[in-house]
Amino acid sequence: MNEVVNGIARTGAELAVIARGTGADFARTFGIPKRFEDAVAVAAHGAPRTVDLGHASYRTWDGREGESYFANVASAGMSGAIARRANQTSKALGGKVSYLWAIFAVFAGWKSTVARVSVDGQTRTGPMHDVVVANGRYFGGGIMICPEAEPDDGRFDVLLIGDLSKRDLVLTLGKTYKGRHLPHPKAELLSGAQVEIDSAQALPVQLDGEQPGTTPIRFAVVPNALRLRAP
Repeated sequence: MNEVVNGIARTGAELAVIARGTGADFARTFGIPKRFEDAVAVAAHGAPRTVDLGHASYRTWDGREGESYFANVASAGMSGAIARRANQTSKALGGKVSYLWAIFAVFAGWKSTVARVSVDGQTRTGPMHDVVVANGRYFGGGIMICPEAEPDDGRFDVLLIGDLSKRDLVLTLGKTYKGRHLPHPKAELLSGAQVEIDSAQALPVQLDGEQPGTTPIRFAVVPNALRLRAP
């Protein structure tokens, strides 16, 4: 889906989603059904809806400057490493189990990094496990990470996740699947159209589950850049 979005962004072409991938997270935000026949019916007869995209400028794995669009959720930090770990597995047990396994495997050896995050001029600096930049609401195989994100409001929901302990993870992870994890004493939710993330140690980045590179990274909302067939 991410590759198709990057091919048709800002062209006026309509995207229809038949969610056969691991997470189906983009489809969840829009209520696109996962059952094949129902998804085909939406693709054929759904109403076109115009939504925003995110544009990301980052450092590629070989040190060059890269840029691409994302439609759903991007992040920098632990979830970038989790996406990479999940994509290296067979995913034979399905998206949710694959991502859960990756979460615990990565968290066991992960240490928070001091990061500097700017959201429309609001700056936060401190130890963080993750910074999530959400256009949609779900990632990681059904985690409702930003329950109030709207993909057509011209803004990102930006979730700063601080220095989590193992106890924090165990007590909170289950709540994230229902979007009941906020507010949280080790998280802060911001909103804005321009986001910059940097840190002394390069952090892995994920865009719609793809892993194109690392921080430093800049995000910008591209309003009304994608036409989508939705129920």
